Amino acid sequence: MSNSTAHHPTRPVWAQRVSSMVPARTSSVHDFMVLAFLADGSATVEQRERVDIRAGDIYLVPAGAQHRVIAARGAAAWGVGFYPACFAATELASLLAPFDGAARGACTVVPIPGARQAHLAELCAELHRETVGGGASAHAAFVQRSLLGLILAEVGRAGSSTSAAAAHVGFVGDALRYLERHCLGPVTLADVARSVDRSPSHVSTVVRRATGKSVGAWILAGRLAEARNRLLHTDERVEVIAERVGYADPTHFIRLFRREHGCTPAAWRIRERASLQPAAHSSPSAASSAVSS
Repeated sequence: MSNSTAHHPTRPVWAQRVSSMVPARTSSVHDFMVLAFLADGSATVEQRERVDIRAGDIYLVPAGAQHRVIAARGAAAWGVGFYPACFAATELASLLAPFDGAARGACTVVPIPGARQAHLAELCAELHRETVGGGASAHAAFVQRSLLGLILAEVGRAGSSTSAAAAHVGFVGDALRYLERHCLGPVTLADVARSVDRSPSHVSTVVRRATGKSVGAWILAGRLAEARNRLLHTDERVEVIAERVGYADPTHFIRLFRREHGCTPAAWRIRERASLQPAAHSSPSAASSAVSS
């Protein structure tokens, strides 16, 4: 949960310990998913409605959901975030169900059984260590993905013991889930509208109003998230990556990437891989801001 787009993570997955959650005056929306595992204290958060969370709870923030921290009382948390488009076609896709439910109106808070809390905290800590010092190899990506899967499995198991019934509060969540799963292909606004049985103009208006971003911007966000994932964890050429994320013209892809990140894909790859060398002492922490707004 971030206060502004200034805190915009570029890695496909990350984890960070947040020593103090900070209330925010305005709501935030981002294109990545975040779960906050409250380790100490309590807080009041708002996402459609106000709810209280306390130590041992998981707070889920789906991509595109407006949210903010209203009050924090000694609240410290592990924040874990990831770009859903990077995992929509992997073995992790089925583990995203708690986020899908939260986007559709189910409870955003999942209490973790006391006997599993220490284990979950250690998984978060290990994911943090791997994202800070694990390097940029395909092996490192596999380890990070596996740890994320274990964390999501813990959330899923805990959530299955609570009520998942809730009224559907709109189709925006369904539209965003469709985009996450299809953004790397030749998807259009008409395709998205057809998937939720609405007109393109209605989908365009409501998605922008609910999230502050257009359907086209969500498609771009998903494609660039996967591009960054491949730049960081593979040695594929830029033109190959461009094609894999939906751009037949690599020059167009490079232009879009430079506009969003201020440098070419090749330059971004060099910079980010250098930051993952053993001498590096920090990672691009969006989780810190993510659980502090």
